[in-house]
Amino acid sequence: MRILRTPEERFADLPDFPYEPRYADVPGGLRMAYVEAGPADGEPVVLLHGEPSWSFLYRHVMPELAAAGLRAIAVDLIGFGRSDKPADQAEHTYARHVEWTRALLLDALGLGRVTVVGQDWGGLIGLRIAAEHPERVARIVAANTGFPSGDIPMPEVWHQFRNAVLKAPVLDIARLVQAGCRTRLSEEVRAAYDAPFPDESYKAGPRVMPSLVPITPDDPAAPANRAAWQVLTTLERPFLVAFSDGDPITGGMAPILLKSISGTSGLRHPVIKGAGHFLQEDAGAELGRQIAAFVTST
Repeated sequence: MRILRTPEERFADLPDFPYEPRYADVPGGLRMAYVEAGPADGEPVVLLHGEPSWSFLYRHVMPELAAAGLRAIAVDLIGFGRSDKPADQAEHTYARHVEWTRALLLDALGLGRVTVVGQDWGGLIGLRIAAEHPERVARIVAANTGFPSGDIPMPEVWHQFRNAVLKAPVLDIARLVQAGCRTRLSEEVRAAYDAPFPDESYKAGPRVMPSLVPITPDDPAAPANRAAWQVLTTLERPFLVAFSDGDPITGGMAPILLKSISGTSGLRHPVIKGAGHFLQEDAGAELGRQIAAFVTST
């Protein structure tokens, strides 16, 4: 496996992101990065980003969790952020991303009673981990995400996004993030989203992730997702659905989660107003307050 590692100087002067990076080794000889905020003995809340962002996305969520006495842990998925980047797209599979993230959280960090927060691909990975290791999970938060098994067609807007990512001669990471936001990103923030990727050779992860989403029943990831879905529907863990009011990609998943997953019962599920797909950018502090209230009340 040919592994690329983004030079640390690319991450200098990140706006509103003062957190020191931490690292752990995961299978395949890869180094995975994460940042923390809040007391080390606080209840752990794991924040999992999606395509094509990184832990920087949670910079306005983390202070709210820390202020509530929680240990916020924002992860960089393999291929993103400060984490190592396999240069060959074939090295990226759904199963490997689940295992890499599981190894970081459960083996390297040894987390228990964890609250898993997943947005976009962070949900696809986090929900699998929660279903396959429920004894280590206290709560789950789904924020603008889904859990496809290939049995239900994806919306046309998602296919348009997938094709655009696969075919773009140059993948403009900051532009993709901006397209999923309602607020206008500053040049400094756009540069922060571009920082992990010095050139196109570093972008195998963002390039391939849309094609790893199971969209047909015979997809290699479909059986594992079906099995996980069966666990999640009856799992006795509080499950918060915290979607924005303006996400055309995953918005339709919120009512399915609320109807299907027993852990959603009896909870007040917020709708984050004025936010797009990347609700952490548009309303990060509000999302953080909602997560903190959920954790501290359950």
